[in-house]
Amino acid sequence: MASSVPHRKRRRGPGPVAWTFMGIGAGAVAGSVAAGVLGSLGTLFARGVVTPAREPVEDIDVLGTHQGADGLEVELRVDEESIKPGQYSLWFDHDRGHARLGEITWREGGRLRRRVLQVDSGDLSAARRGRLGGNVYLTPGDLDLPYEDVQVPVSAGRAPAWLVPGGERADTWAILIHGRGARRTETLRGLRPLHALGLTALSVSYRNDGDAPDVNNGRYGLGTTEWRDIDSAITYAVEHGARDIVLVGWSMGGSIALQVADRSQHRTRIQALVLDGPAVNWFDILDHQAKLNRLPWVSGRFGTWLLTHPWGKRITGLTSPLDLHAMDWVARADEVRVPTLILHSVDDDFVPFGSSQALAEANPRMVDLIRFDTAGHVREWNLDPQRWEDAVAEWLGRELTSPPLRVASR
Repeated sequence: MASSVPHRKRRRGPGPVAWTFMGIGAGAVAGSVAAGVLGSLGTLFARGVVTPAREPVEDIDVLGTHQGADGLEVELRVDEESIKPGQYSLWFDHDRGHARLGEITWREGGRLRRRVLQVDSGDLSAARRGRLGGNVYLTPGDLDLPYEDVQVPVSAGRAPAWLVPGGERADTWAILIHGRGARRTETLRGLRPLHALGLTALSVSYRNDGDAPDVNNGRYGLGTTEWRDIDSAITYAVEHGARDIVLVGWSMGGSIALQVADRSQHRTRIQALVLDGPAVNWFDILDHQAKLNRLPWVSGRFGTWLLTHPWGKRITGLTSPLDLHAMDWVARADEVRVPTLILHSVDDDFVPFGSSQALAEANPRMVDLIRFDTAGHVREWNLDPQRWEDAVAEWLGRELTSPPLRVASR
């Protein structure tokens, strides 16, 4: 878990470049080589953070299919992902195949079987490799919800979205925002409680996600640029009858939602935020990821410096440096002025739970936190769909019927 020590204090002393090239200053060949290696690792780290991965990795063995007592089952190799309880997707055949998996029905040694709830595409019996994911549904239609394919005008063209019409609260629109490395299918898990509350839902794509147009050399802005496309989605919603807005974001989508609530031309319309495993402090995330990938401390700090300094643009491919301080919502906790619900698992291996906890503790008037265990990153719904949906429906229903005093105080 990331340290709670303020980052500005940790950044005193020699800068990353000075540390990285200290060996060169000593004039030793070994030091020069070491500095070059450390710098290269930091460079790769920085590039990886902002560069979308277009080819998904099939990292699990599919050992066959079987007819169980309650229907089709798939046998997988046991690993930290396949062993988790809940509902998941299995992508195979280079993402041309997709199946929905239920609970574990059998385990022996390094093998286990999971119930197959449905095969949406592909021949599962022929699969040998695949990858597990949280995106159980492929379209809103998989949840038996009516929907329309729409195009949202954004700065670089048009971004595809799914529009699910609302009921009694149709003039309140929920804008659903997926995370880094994902697409709008990630957001479909959030539709049921929104639809039950009568909200109109708009599940959107945004720049560089593989569906919307590419901009800024195809690099992620970690929320500093993507928020503009969500602002455009709100404009679309308002032009089609929206009076109030709810933002629902997963992972980096949470970072985007917070930026929208802070900077949008429509921010006075935003009534609530619902954030799942949100990126509320990129300094902690980058520190955590560097440690997780066993990078030397110097390399991790150099990578962060490259992302935030104008000189680093040539290396990272960014068109402008990232203002990570503007996205440090733990430091900016008192500036969160919209009622916010955070759902986060304590064992999140990508976005540290500690940052969400620190934000909730720093601003308990605006931020509520619901803790999950053993879910991992943005898999809280997958672990316990009923608990996730009930929590969102209860909290959001309460916020939307309360007088909007807190919103008006902006």
